[in-house]
Amino acid sequence: MKAFLRLSIGLILLFGANTYAQKIKIACIGNSVTAGYLLPDPKKEAYPAQLQQLLGEQYLVGNFGHSGATLLKKGHNPYYKTKEFSEVLNFRPDIAIIHLGLNDTDPRNWPNYKGDFQSDYQWLIDSLKQGNPKLKIYICKLSPIFSGHPRFKSGTRDWYWQIQDKIVQIAKANAFELIDLNTALNNRPDLFADYLHPDTTGAAIIAKTVYAHLTGSFGGFKLHPLFTDHMVLQRDKQIPVYGTANAGDQVEVEFNHLTLRTKADVNGKWKVFFKPMKFGGPYTLKLQAGKQYIVLKDVMIGDVWLCSGQSNMAFALKSSATAQPTLSHLNKNLSIRLLKFNPLAETDNITWDTKTLDAVNALNYFSGSWAKPEENTVGDFSAVAYYFGEKLASSEKVPIGLIQMAVGGSTLESWMDRKTLENDDLLVDLLANWRKSDFIQDWVSGRASVNLKNAINPKQRHPYEPAYNDEAGISTLTEFPIKGVIWYQGESNAHNVELFNHEFPLLVKSWRKKWNDNFPFYYVQLASIDRPSWPYFRDAQRKLQAIIPNSGMAVSSDLGDSLNVHPAHKKEIGERLALLAIKNSYHRQIQASGPVAVTARRDGHTIIIRFAHAIKLMAGSGLAVKGFEVEDEKGNHWPVKAVIFNNTVHLTVPAKLKIIQVLYAWQPFTRANLMNEAKLPASTFSISIN
Repeated sequence: MKAFLRLSIGLILLFGANTYAQKIKIACIGNSVTAGYLLPDPKKEAYPAQLQQLLGEQYLVGNFGHSGATLLKKGHNPYYKTKEFSEVLNFRPDIAIIHLGLNDTDPRNWPNYKGDFQSDYQWLIDSLKQGNPKLKIYICKLSPIFSGHPRFKSGTRDWYWQIQDKIVQIAKANAFELIDLNTALNNRPDLFADYLHPDTTGAAIIAKTVYAHLTGSFGGFKLHPLFTDHMVLQRDKQIPVYGTANAGDQVEVEFNHLTLRTKADVNGKWKVFFKPMKFGGPYTLKLQAGKQYIVLKDVMIGDVWLCSGQSNMAFALKSSATAQPTLSHLNKNLSIRLLKFNPLAETDNITWDTKTLDAVNALNYFSGSWAKPEENTVGDFSAVAYYFGEKLASSEKVPIGLIQMAVGGSTLESWMDRKTLENDDLLVDLLANWRKSDFIQDWVSGRASVNLKNAINPKQRHPYEPAYNDEAGISTLTEFPIKGVIWYQGESNAHNVELFNHEFPLLVKSWRKKWNDNFPFYYVQLASIDRPSWPYFRDAQRKLQAIIPNSGMAVSSDLGDSLNVHPAHKKEIGERLALLAIKNSYHRQIQASGPVAVTARRDGHTIIIRFAHAIKLMAGSGLAVKGFEVEDEKGNHWPVKAVIFNNTVHLTVPAKLKIIQVLYAWQPFTRANLMNEAKLPASTFSISIN
């Protein structure tokens, strides 16, 4: 109501009391999206009609959308030549909402006439104002064109963003308010049957977005859901506190004896930044907007780690091999806080009901709040993540915040953002047809099909779908500073090593770009199990450490289970990840890696392998070194005897064999046992003979 009164008073001042006694006329100018193309009843369901319903009888909303219209005057179907253009001039609106440019991405238009776009847009603006110099104009950033559109890869995906940039420039040049329809809809492909035109729900989102800008009503004062009691804020970086409110509302934030004030912008967003602070707490965070108050208690400043991936990251501590001693002797003196994002529905072998399907489409998949480490919260939390945090907190004596966001069975692609996928020629086609793609494991698409058996919408969404977990989860975290990421995923991508080699660095790069921070990224190498491709995949993961800056890998192959993809020994993995962080992110002089082969040379019957990160090589589980084999020039693999001598490994090979390379832990399930003095295992590896 407050926002409605703001609009009403503003319009009285703008148009005068006599004008306000009549209906305020709003013209929605655009193309087929405005016209309501493909909607069952455009007169009732197109966004202008739904906007009329939101605004009420004091307003007259006119739909002046023309399907196929271009903004460009030399385009194949210019708006200024349509009857809707003549009608809007005669309508003499008080407010105009312009959403044009989608059809200008056509190859008949943009390559030839892109230089005219701004001047043609300005001509349209000036023409509208001739009929009413007091006309208030809002310009819309384009609603999405999704990658399944037939002309997407032939130019539209690039031209679309060029046009968006031009629209921003036009709004700035005229001091017009910009309405962002891309952000409002670009994470909802399920609402676009033909990749271009929104359905009735999509039109409702446009109407609500426009309504919010007209009225300033964005749902009132709210703090972002990440901010709750028991939270941890990242030390030594600017501390943002943010949320939403009605446009122009004043917000006051008090923290650690400092008070900051701001107001919500035209998009209903507000944010303040506190200066970087040292670790400490607990503190109280107080917020006020008008007569509304929010008070958060037990707020700590320390290091925040995002813990993500698939089922082995989600694996609960209560199910791990060390659950009983950990939970019965929980160390509550350590300053650890846990934020577990629970999935709305597990991706088990079950069929989801209609309510779940709708919520998944609406991206309401993750929910959670910060908690102290009590027995129940720790027991349900990621075992790998908790043991990682426990070791860090013990070593560094600073508060540690752990954010668990992991989905069992999820693909790497599901954690990547849409724009990154769209602009990658290898991955772009996954977005529109992922369940039928050879890039997706049969098991993954099969499990999704079980979950989605009741789905009616052919574009029904799922947490295994490319971009889904980014849009439902990761994108909600990226304004929140973190120390770094630990990652345990790959089981659902192990069938295609070459694809993973391309994707994984892209994922890390995209996350760092979204956070604008080159944070450390530590990941777990897959364990050993009887799956043929896994040795190649583990070796690929090892090599990617050299490709991805500021990264590190924890080995887990010695803890595998030949039949179970979820080995129960998680404490060791969490602590190995912690060692990587303690050495590389906290700069302690410790051993954090197992032995790493650096050279292999042949001397007669013997191949001598030298290792880094090993003051003393050792054999675990007995005296004999296990796990070495060699490959000859014909591709044959030969198991060989290995011994440790002068801190090198010596392999005995037949004199007649021409050996090409040495392989270690190359069986899918391996008993390989080479380690160093810190009892950290060597990775699966391959190395050529010098």
